[in-house]
Amino acid sequence: MSARLVIGAAGPGVTLQDAGRRGSLRFGVTPAGPMDAGAFAAANLAVGAAVGAAAIEVSLGGVELSAEGETIGLAIAGGEFDIRLDGAPLPAACALALEPGARLSIRAGRGGAWCYVAVGGRIDLPLALGSLATHARSSMGGLEGRGLRAGDVLPLAGLASPPREMLALDAPWLAAGGETIRALLGPQADYFTQDAIDEFLSARWRLSPRSDRMAYRLEGARLSHAKGHDIVSDGVALGAIQVPGDGAPLVLMADRQPTGGYPKIANVIGADIGRLAQRRPGEAFSFVAASIEEAVAARRALSEAMAAGVRLQPLAGELSTELLLSTNLIGGVADAFLAMEKE
Repeated sequence: MSARLVIGAAGPGVTLQDAGRRGSLRFGVTPAGPMDAGAFAAANLAVGAAVGAAAIEVSLGGVELSAEGETIGLAIAGGEFDIRLDGAPLPAACALALEPGARLSIRAGRGGAWCYVAVGGRIDLPLALGSLATHARSSMGGLEGRGLRAGDVLPLAGLASPPREMLALDAPWLAAGGETIRALLGPQADYFTQDAIDEFLSARWRLSPRSDRMAYRLEGARLSHAKGHDIVSDGVALGAIQVPGDGAPLVLMADRQPTGGYPKIANVIGADIGRLAQRRPGEAFSFVAASIEEAVAARRALSEAMAAGVRLQPLAGELSTELLLSTNLIGGVADAFLAMEKE
């Protein structure tokens, strides 16, 4: 029997995503791809896959996985989810070998909205326009163009040797970082009153439950337009913040439409998209204005950190609460490891 990954259970919003369907926006095709590209890359790096290789994106509804045919190497990274292997707790960011008959469960934990399960090999499904990224609204990509559900089977190919032991994953860019999200004002900031711009930057915003992979709707202030709430439709970028007629901002995310006709007051910088994506409904945050130079520097720093790779640390001995607290590096807390290196 060839290696297969079996979905035992899946909540809403669990999909297959790779780096995205690039180069087709001009044809009206949404790129899709991961909501938190940094966490997605960390999981792939930890399991030895290409940074943009297809992985399972897990939402707050969680997922259960098992292996058939062969032992499969997996890595998990993202929010602080509750990860368990046959009931035993694991760090929220880790690499492991999933043996046939074992059951891996991932559920919402202390924080974060998305996590990624990367495979040491290749998810062997046909591509759509060169990508395996799922865009459920157009039934494109992934498995039959839809979210994963119980009973689905993912065929695998090109498996690498799985880890010989359980490993904790350390990727500094996984740190959640504060409540402030950086944004570039514009490109239609002139469509808003100065009071609205000041309100946008000073308000405490909360993520609405009416949010999804297409857009995050924000609750808080109502922003006033100076020139009406319609523009000639133009292209939209990941993180664009539209303000429709009701004054409630929408942040366009991975499944965004290619064009839009609402004015955009600002755009979340690329380095902070993942931090915004990991917010849960009801969580509060604020925006701060950034310059283009600051945005470029932040993206460069993130790229350099990712180029340096991740660090994997063996989890020795029996898994316990004390061990997990000392080795869970999802927030970049590495003091315990540094101490061991000095000994």
